[in-house]
Amino acid sequence: MLVLASPVLTVLKKQAPSIEVDVFVYAETRDVLDLHPVITRVPAVKRVVRFAVFMVAAAVAGSAHALQASDDRGVTISLARPAQRIVSLAPHLAEIAFAAGAGAKLLGVSSFSRHPTEAQRLPEVASHGRVDIERLITMRPDLVLAWRSGHSPLQIARLERLGFRVFATEVRLLADIPRIVRLVGALAGSADVAEGRARQFERDIGDLRRRYAGVRRVAAFLEIWHRPMLTVNGAHLISDALRLCGGRNVFAAAKTLTPVVSREQVLDARPETIVTGGFASEAPQAWRGLESVPAVRNRRIYAIDPDLLHGQGPHVLEGVRVLCERLELARK
Repeated sequence: MLVLASPVLTVLKKQAPSIEVDVFVYAETRDVLDLHPVITRVPAVKRVVRFAVFMVAAAVAGSAHALQASDDRGVTISLARPAQRIVSLAPHLAEIAFAAGAGAKLLGVSSFSRHPTEAQRLPEVASHGRVDIERLITMRPDLVLAWRSGHSPLQIARLERLGFRVFATEVRLLADIPRIVRLVGALAGSADVAEGRARQFERDIGDLRRRYAGVRRVAAFLEIWHRPMLTVNGAHLISDALRLCGGRNVFAAAKTLTPVVSREQVLDARPETIVTGGFASEAPQAWRGLESVPAVRNRRIYAIDPDLLHGQGPHVLEGVRVLCERLELARK
């Protein structure tokens, strides 16, 4: 069995076509010439390795490492050519792939991939954090886009053991969206398109940041689920959006990213406004017993479509605009 990076394999096949090697492994690391130690124990290989390494150096420098990017785990992905067959395992990653100019190369997506509308027509290979391995294998992707906190390290490791190149990213700040668009564009060979989209997003966010700079800060409770009450801490993307709009997350110091909070904690936090993702929880009766909370007493409870505000792709910009407008109402 021969498992080898393509430039090395090409050279060896030309120079030693009759060699039969039972175990020959090439470890793909940041150093393209870092051959796995098992090679040194194969006598037939010793006679050609020196020549192979000499010939491969130039080929690898121009091909195997032509496209390179590090994901949010610190893992470096190297591609000999732009990715042609891409699969995304989370809704926002499909949107990012399209924004990066790689939509035509996208073969499969996860459930709830609604943006852009073209993503809705693609077959699903993942749902609720679970990956259909068999379907993924049949698609033969050369790049898999994964969500670092949405997929367990064990799951990502399994995909990598199966030979998939996995690029895992995490969106925690608005600035992460254009950053990841650029990275995906680089790996897909559409860096120019990705750069244009990334810059437009940054300009739009910059306009909002300037518009709401210096406004009075509003203490806000960001409710992402009503029963039980779920919120986000200061490290979440929605908190970053809130800061941009001149808001202060009353549960920013929570230890977990999406903590459950009690009614007593909401009473103690005394938010001036409540931003909820459920339209039913916008009604006053959903907050009975919490009338002493300023947001409830003054009816500063606003529902924002979670499809807009809870997204992690470029269309979250629409949700940020709505959030800023709602906080402006709360200031009056």
